[in-house]
Amino acid sequence: MNVPASAVVSAVPESAASLPLSSDLFRPEWHYSAGKNWLNDPNGLIHLNGTYHLFYQHNPSGDAWGNMSWGHATSPDLLHWEEQPVAIPCDGNEAIFSGSVVFDPDNTSGFGTPGTPPLVAVYTSAYTDASPVRGRQAQSLAFSLDQGQTWTKYAGNPVLDRASANFRDPKVFRYDGPAGSYWVMAAVEATDCVVVLYRSADLKDWEYLSSFGPANATGGDWECPDLFPLAVDGRPADTKWVLVVNLNPGGIAGGSGAQYFTGTFDGVHFRSETTVTEGLQPDGSRMPDYAWLDRGRDYYAAVSFNDAPGGRRITIGWMNNWDYAGKTPTKGWRGAMSLAREVTLTRLPSGGVVLRQAAIDPFGGPDARRISLGSRELHPGTVDLVTPESGAAGGGLGGAAVGAAPSAAARIDVAIEPGTAAKVGLLLRTGGAERTVLAYDTATSRLSLDRRESGAVEFHENFASVEHVHVPLDGGRLRLQVYLDACSVEVFAQDGLAVLTDLVFPAESSTGMALFAEGHGARVRMLDIRRR
Repeated sequence: MNVPASAVVSAVPESAASLPLSSDLFRPEWHYSAGKNWLNDPNGLIHLNGTYHLFYQHNPSGDAWGNMSWGHATSPDLLHWEEQPVAIPCDGNEAIFSGSVVFDPDNTSGFGTPGTPPLVAVYTSAYTDASPVRGRQAQSLAFSLDQGQTWTKYAGNPVLDRASANFRDPKVFRYDGPAGSYWVMAAVEATDCVVVLYRSADLKDWEYLSSFGPANATGGDWECPDLFPLAVDGRPADTKWVLVVNLNPGGIAGGSGAQYFTGTFDGVHFRSETTVTEGLQPDGSRMPDYAWLDRGRDYYAAVSFNDAPGGRRITIGWMNNWDYAGKTPTKGWRGAMSLAREVTLTRLPSGGVVLRQAAIDPFGGPDARRISLGSRELHPGTVDLVTPESGAAGGGLGGAAVGAAPSAAARIDVAIEPGTAAKVGLLLRTGGAERTVLAYDTATSRLSLDRRESGAVEFHENFASVEHVHVPLDGGRLRLQVYLDACSVEVFAQDGLAVLTDLVFPAESSTGMALFAEGHGARVRMLDIRRR
């Protein structure tokens, strides 16, 4: 939960329900955004009784950062979200910064009643100038006995106070292992780039366990940690622990970013097996060597759901960057979440263990409108796939494609063999002079996402940019899955081993798509475009 330097926290003057809804051409179809006003970090992600709960940092009274409270949305499937009333509002003494929610089935906290175990929110109290401890950040509790619809703050707050101005973002989970069974909190001393771990029997009294860091990327505040186990390639005997650490600034693409470590956790200490550099780094020369959830500009504060069905680990990030988050050209609302992503661990042929990510797909099912293309050569130049005017397949595809009406949201699956071509790729959201370019450079094995001509870019000097990631070919082939929405591009390369996420703000009419090649020798093995 990064705080803009100019922000002033104040009490909420009116409820979100009393504010009128508004939308504009950048309102996403499949990415959650609040009906009105500001949104940033996802908080309190939990699944309970068939419902996914997404809490989030929210200003109920304006579209700029401030009045930090917990907004709330629910979904049966991670795709269709219903906004709920503000869950935990700020007041004159505290803002409600980032945190997590746990289900307490055994009522260890004592907040429940017979037959009604509680949900417990663990959040950061950011104390205002009106508080006796102004400027301090400490961890507090709220509980709900009606499945997250209403919340009561614990009278004994805060429950963990280090007398620090930068102690925040608690992620709490239940640990059951050789060391025992208890609640574990991972929080941060943000400016020190340190994750601190605590344990508790009842969520109220906390005992210090250990610390981790600084390590790897340390060019900004560490925020929003997450710690969870995953079986490598689905083998329980080969389980690793993943520690996600978001930071701002200091991300791989500039500004906000999300790095991760893999290693072991014995109930007391997290021990990294992927630390490249230790301590505070004097420069960013080793940045490409660190593990990143996303190499794009707009994926931050990523955390995972507690208690997802089937033991799945599902994450959501804030699809924005603190460099320009307050300037994005939306009207009446600002900020959206990424698509939910399932993360797994896989072992590479080299022996290293890395995360693989797969988006929860809005375009599955038989009712998706499709354009399909079979195997054929990709000659030098550009081949239109969808034209903004007609929505139909463009020239060069013969009769292999089926027309689809133009729209901003789509999923593109493509497998390309670059061969001897210098570059291959996709032109996305094209129209007039606008285009977003997804290109693969065969000489450098780099996949780049170029939004310099994507539409509105002038609203901030840091927005027009090119992001890139090293992507080795697999059997000479590049596989891409691209999700487009009204203001975003999410790219999953080589079955989610590399990811690029960027915001874009094109004209409503810029819905065209094209394949391109520079040089001879490329071949398209398959292409499939789906829209609803």
